[in-house]
Amino acid sequence: MVPAALPPTKLLIIGGAEDRVGKAKILKRFVKLAGGRAARIVIIPTASSFQDAVVAAYDEVFTRHGAARCAVVNPRDRIAADDPACARLIDEASGVFMTGGNQLKLSQVFAGTAAGDAIRRAHARGAVIAGTSAGASIMSEFMISLGDEGVTPRQRSSQLTQGLGLLSGVIIDQHFAQRQRYGRLMSIVANSPNLVGIGIDEDTAIEVTQSQTFTVLGRGAAYVLDCRRAITDAPEARSGAPLLVSGAVVHSLPAGSTFDLAKVVLLDFVEQHPDVGITVTTAASSRP
Repeated sequence: MVPAALPPTKLLIIGGAEDRVGKAKILKRFVKLAGGRAARIVIIPTASSFQDAVVAAYDEVFTRHGAARCAVVNPRDRIAADDPACARLIDEASGVFMTGGNQLKLSQVFAGTAAGDAIRRAHARGAVIAGTSAGASIMSEFMISLGDEGVTPRQRSSQLTQGLGLLSGVIIDQHFAQRQRYGRLMSIVANSPNLVGIGIDEDTAIEVTQSQTFTVLGRGAAYVLDCRRAITDAPEARSGAPLLVSGAVVHSLPAGSTFDLAKVVLLDFVEQHPDVGITVTTAASSRP
């Protein structure tokens, strides 16, 4: 007997401050991936300090773009996150959206609880899982929960916390260029060169398919930091000292770029030229 094909999986990982009042292209894409008018969306505002306002704002934009039903899952603590009612709502969803706020709070409530397990099940069965800002960071197995900002990577400038593990082998950072988070992401990747760093600008997202390839959407860029063959003084550097990192590879990927996370290489770049109506496609993997 031929085994049944696994359902296609999608993650929509947003760098924060995405457009909600204009064309809202990224959020419109989320609704489409969740099923459009048939979408059953769950909003998780747990990370936010303004939960009622955040729920109202996302409910408005999702229904404006065609979603007929939005539910809310908002456990106060880990005990509440083990309530079967929370898991049941997520199990019925075709799209789950985690808002921004405090990513440490999000990790404290969801990682290793029934609600967190339901998000993992939803992803495995093909529901689209989206998150912005804090909701983006928690997608990976380990996430940045605290850290200094700035361009220079420094030893012990960041803290890692357990994430949901929807995307393995990576560390995600958000508000990347706007809050100068290059240094903290590079410091983590230099210390753990088996991990690939992904930094995402505001109003920008990566759409991840089958946990292997992603395409960049939105106004800014996504950055991939690869230290697999870099030289670093991380084992000897004192706390707070600038890190030596030589030979790291950094990919700056605007909208239209498609990247292979397994091979850590650019696959395609598609650029639309509105002035002449021409689409140019380059396949980096086929170049000499």
